[in-house]
Amino acid sequence: MVEAFRAAEARPGDRVAAFFPNCHLYFAAYYAALKSDLALMPMNLRLASPEREAVLRRGGARFLLGTPGLVPDFGEAGAEGRKEPAPAPGGRDDWILRPSPFAAGEGTAPAPAGDGFLLYFTSGTTGDPKGVVLTRRNCEAHAEMTLAALRFTADDVWLHAAPMFHLADAWAIFTATAAGAGQAFLDRWDAGAAVGLARAAGVTLTNLVPSMIPDFLDAAARHPDRIPSLRLLLSGGAPIPPALPGRIEETLGCAYAQTYGLTETSPFLTFSLLDDDERGRPEAERRLRLGRTGRAAPGIDLRVVRPAASAAFTDVRADDAEVGEVVVRGATITPGYWRDAPATAEAFRGGWFHTGDLGTIDARRSIQLVDRAKDVIISGGETVYSVEVERALLEHAAVREAAVFAIPDERFGESVMAAVVLQPGAAVEAAALAAFCRGRIAGYKCPRTVDIVPALPRTGSGKIDKKRLREPFWKGRDRRIS
Repeated sequence: MVEAFRAAEARPGDRVAAFFPNCHLYFAAYYAALKSDLALMPMNLRLASPEREAVLRRGGARFLLGTPGLVPDFGEAGAEGRKEPAPAPGGRDDWILRPSPFAAGEGTAPAPAGDGFLLYFTSGTTGDPKGVVLTRRNCEAHAEMTLAALRFTADDVWLHAAPMFHLADAWAIFTATAAGAGQAFLDRWDAGAAVGLARAAGVTLTNLVPSMIPDFLDAAARHPDRIPSLRLLLSGGAPIPPALPGRIEETLGCAYAQTYGLTETSPFLTFSLLDDDERGRPEAERRLRLGRTGRAAPGIDLRVVRPAASAAFTDVRADDAEVGEVVVRGATITPGYWRDAPATAEAFRGGWFHTGDLGTIDARRSIQLVDRAKDVIISGGETVYSVEVERALLEHAAVREAAVFAIPDERFGESVMAAVVLQPGAAVEAAALAAFCRGRIAGYKCPRTVDIVPALPRTGSGKIDKKRLREPFWKGRDRRIS
């Protein structure tokens, strides 16, 4: 690939949009772009054609790189046909590099001269996607941190199961390589295939988004020996059922840790890894702490502050009750958004990166997220944190997934709605779920409407897309409160 970039007269800072499934070629593309001082733009393969074109245009991609059949062909007119290209037959090492009609300006990057970088476009669950710049130093610092925090060694094998176009998985490319660890690639998510590959490759670590875990556990339980090599399963990006850490330990016999981070932070900011004292606690307490958002990772300065979204702020009390915004500093934090100085300035108010996430912090400096600032519901003057309601719903044995969001209410301004996916074979009335919540949280927090659905909409990284859930209810009207 490096020779192909050279032959195409790629210039330092040129953006290269990458279209690959999880595979060794994606691994090569990350390193080839950095080695050539280019900016790799990992592309979400789930985007519709207009969304894809908008990202390519905003990033000013000069080249398109990827697997034949996945790389769009815009032709001479510079507009992509609406029919999706079918995968082309070929060997496992087939890839192509073609020019893009969206090249814009010179190859300048907001990074040190001659330093390649990564350019990720966020999933946009609370607004339009923004281009997140991650420098070589960001990636190096994150690799150094995860090497230490997760105790990566050359004896480990990482399973690339979550999409490699997203940092939920891509961070491990650099960490596993730095450790000299093995890497196994699952080209598309299939729980049975994931378990089979993990067993065959001797996988020791992986990261799964919460929606993947139940199916993964079910598939593993069908194997008498489970996955004997697995030592650590990571997860993050959404609330998890309280019983899940225990089920992971019982089914897989491995450790579990909750993670928290953003694309802008390379990504990890916290882990729920237990210290020596916590590992010796009673089982119920230990598993409860595993389900928390966790403590700051090494090298991360993290505070929970009030007021949110302000350049001047103070720390909340470390009582696990007072809610504030999570703000961070450290070598893994993005230098800013691609060609968006106003958004960069807003994100770094007061010299700290504002995550937009709200949470509490306890005396052990462990945080617990309660909501995205933009997802908070204000109903009749009362503040409702959607994550708290989701956690209450997830305690019900019949509930597999839950998403809570605001819908318009003529009397209260906003009211609480929940979309719920049930466990396979489970049956429960919507009214019973609302009543179940009333025994666990205040009445004003309980969902007034519960919609039982077969599946929840997701972003390319696998996160629940609350924006898509809200839109039909708010179409044609302004939000009155939140």
